[in-house]
Amino acid sequence: MNDQPATADVPEETDQDRELRETLGTALGTAQEHIQQNGGFFPFGITLSNDGELRIVMIAPGEPDENGDVDAGQMLTDVHDLLCQGRDDYRAVAVVSDVSLPDHGSDGIHGAAEHRNGEVLAAIIPYTPTAEGFAFSAMEPDTHEPSVWVD
Repeated sequence: MNDQPATADVPEETDQDRELRETLGTALGTAQEHIQQNGGFFPFGITLSNDGELRIVMIAPGEPDENGDVDAGQMLTDVHDLLCQGRDDYRAVAVVSDVSLPDHGSDGIHGAAEHRNGEVLAAIIPYTPTAEGFAFSAMEPDTHEPSVWVD
């Protein structure tokens, strides 16, 4: 019989890992709420301030084009620029956007969290509309390069 506790093989979560997970989880959860309530969302950020507070960073969409579409790519750039400008005040940030997932045949939430120490955590959550609202698939890991704390 093994006298080792079951958690002996699991490395202990560092503060950095926890901060990344909480920041990304808050961002992804907020995006899911927006989809359920509004059918979609514009790109936004979540910050974990140096004092440990999670805050949302949103910007107003620009004027729609002639087809009534808003430039979400520009909004994503603007959110990223704001996060870069304030990075000295944050321990971690996350950015989420509504994306098309052709391999899944659906749309999805893409989220990427970055810690000021350089670690990155990213995921996607595919979703589809249903008669009752939206069905979210299991979260899948994704890749992302650091972009806020780089010079």
